[in-house]
Amino acid sequence: MTKPSKFAHVVYMTRRYDAMIAWYQQVFEAEVVHQDPALAFLTYDDEHHRFAFANLELLKPGGDGGRGDVGVNHVAYTYASAGDLMEVYKRLKAAGITPYWPIHHGTTLSLYYTDPDGNRMEFQVDHGTVADAVAYMQSEAFGGNPIGIEYDPDELLARYEAGASEAELMRMPVGPPSGIPAEHGMV
Repeated sequence: MTKPSKFAHVVYMTRRYDAMIAWYQQVFEAEVVHQDPALAFLTYDDEHHRFAFANLELLKPGGDGGRGDVGVNHVAYTYASAGDLMEVYKRLKAAGITPYWPIHHGTTLSLYYTDPDGNRMEFQVDHGTVADAVAYMQSEAFGGNPIGIEYDPDELLARYEAGASEAELMRMPVGPPSGIPAEHGMV
């Protein structure tokens, strides 16, 4: 079985956006990699981001801030290669487990899944080095589309099985910026 090579990050939904960012900066001595009014990405080590925060006051006004509204959105696991990610996709699909959201974030090629309780997780492959990812996250391109572009995992699997290179598999597709799957909340 292809296994993740490491734990990547956790994303929190919050109505205390500035306070959460400040707390994680102080407690983990984390640095902000990208921050706009809706999303913030922070790191404390060699990962491009270990924490992300979604500002629900902006993205989903009117909630009560309770546990059904705030908290962990998803946890992410990194695989060693796009080929490994496609092998996992193939194995899970054969078992009837399909992702609810295949997306290329620019920094990562990702598949999002839910477990039987509805907990969300991201299986991802990093694109380039951490320095490349940080530079991209600080770019105008990322600022203009911090979510990414959806892709067809069956098409990518077919390209992988036909012998496409890692660079070809990791190339960000051309297409419109993705929205966020409404039934799964902010990712």
